[in-house]
Amino acid sequence: MKSKSTLSILGLASLVRVSTSLQLNVTAISARDGSSIFQCWQMDTPFDISTEPGTLGTAGAVLGDVSTVSYTIIPANHDSGLHNAPCNLWAVVAGLVHFTLPDDDTAGAYISGGSSSIMFAADTAEVSQRGHNARFPGLTETIVLQIPTHDGEVPKHSVLHMGPCGVDDMVGIREVGLGATRSGPVEAKVEVDGNLLPIQFL
Repeated sequence: MKSKSTLSILGLASLVRVSTSLQLNVTAISARDGSSIFQCWQMDTPFDISTEPGTLGTAGAVLGDVSTVSYTIIPANHDSGLHNAPCNLWAVVAGLVHFTLPDDDTAGAYISGGSSSIMFAADTAEVSQRGHNARFPGLTETIVLQIPTHDGEVPKHSVLHMGPCGVDDMVGIREVGLGATRSGPVEAKVEVDGNLLPIQFL
């Protein structure tokens, strides 16, 4: 007989506890005194746990209203040169991009897939004189979704620190992905052949 496995509601309850305090942190390219800068932003809107079929138990955050979406294929080793963000926009990266700043040769930010795949660009020509540079050092193409915000709005956020977000800034998202809270492992039960077996997500 083929075994049947279903995750109990105990695991979902633990995810809900995580989501109540989890907020999205993203690397942003902003500007100050006419120069582009990196900042780690925390979005004001927290994650919610979905109760909809198909996404039940997953964590999602509302990013705000957007206007258009473009899908761009960028070849490996492409160098975009210095440029400004065309408008305030979200960018979702599948691949690898390395951002640098012309006015700070010590600063750099790598954006790749997974929990760090999304960023916000706000160094438009109105606020940054020279913008930023982007290189794509991956072995294959990089796909970028560019998603301008509605009416150029900047999402409500707080600045966690200067410089891009680091690994520690993404810990909460990884914990949700693993089903674990910061206080310890999530306990759940899996039904196998009619028997409830306790498991832990470490």
